[in-house]
Amino acid sequence: MAKIAIVTDSTADLPENLYKEYNISVVPLSVIFGENAYLDNGKEITKREFYQKLKTSKKLPTTAQPTPADFKAVYENLLKFYDYIISIHISKKMSGTADSAEIAKKELEQDRIEIIDSELTTIALGMLVLQAAKSAAQGKSKEEILNEIYNIKSKMHTLFVPITLEYLQKGGRIGRAKGLIASLLEIKPILTLYLGEVSQYKNTRRWNQAKKEIISSMQSMVKDSSRLVVTVADADLKEDGDEMVEKINETFKPKILMRSEIGCIVGTHLGPAIAIAFYED
Repeated sequence: MAKIAIVTDSTADLPENLYKEYNISVVPLSVIFGENAYLDNGKEITKREFYQKLKTSKKLPTTAQPTPADFKAVYENLLKFYDYIISIHISKKMSGTADSAEIAKKELEQDRIEIIDSELTTIALGMLVLQAAKSAAQGKSKEEILNEIYNIKSKMHTLFVPITLEYLQKGGRIGRAKGLIASLLEIKPILTLYLGEVSQYKNTRRWNQAKKEIISSMQSMVKDSSRLVVTVADADLKEDGDEMVEKINETFKPKILMRSEIGCIVGTHLGPAIAIAFYED
C-alpha cells in the first residue's frame, strides 16, 4: 500500500488541529506590512495580531508566494518517508504559489509529485485538502484520491460577503467582479469563485440582507441536505460567522458543519468578511 503525503499552502484556512491530525504539510505564504514580512504560519504573526494590524495600518499589506526552494525543502523531506505527494494549492489566477510548486517538482522525482491547481482558495481549498488527507489516512490509492479531489472540486460552491470591496480592489483580486467597483458604497455584494477568479454572484443593499440571501441561495443549490458538507469562516467577524452557523444548522441540519477563520493571506485581499463553502458528498 503506497504512502501518500498531502501538501497545501496557508490559504487553505483549515483549523490548526486538523493539519496536525491528518499530517497535512503546509507551505506558508507571507504577509508584508511595510518593511516587515511575516510567514503565515501562525507563529510569526497570529490571525488576531494580523487583523489588529490591518485595522491600524495606514497602508494595506501585501502578500508573497512561497519560493520554489520553500517547496523543494518540504518535498525532499516528505519523499524520504512517502511514496507520493499530492500538493493542492490556491488558484493560479490569484497567486503564483502553484507555479513555485511546479518549479520545485521539476528539480525532483517528478513522477512522485502531483501538483493541483484547485481554482479555489480559503475554506473551499481547505475542504478539498482535508478530504484528500482523510482518504490518504484510509490507505486509498493516489488515483482514488485524485478522483475524489476532482469530483469534490466539481461540486464545490463558495459564497462570501465582504464588508467592503476596497481590499479586493486595492489588492488586485477583484477578478470578474470589476463591474462592481462603481457601486462600492451602494451595495453589499455576494461574491463567488468562478474559473479560479472572484466573480459577482448577487447584489444586495444591506449587510443583514446579504446574510439572509446566502441562506436563500444555498437552499436553491442544495438538493439533499443530509449529504451537505459545509464550512463557515469569518475574517474578523466572529459574531456574524457564528450567526451563520446557527442559521445553516437550523435550515439544513447538514451532515458535517465545520467552523474556521480566514487567515492573513486571504484576509489581506478580502478584509472583514464571512465565507461559506459547501458540497454534497
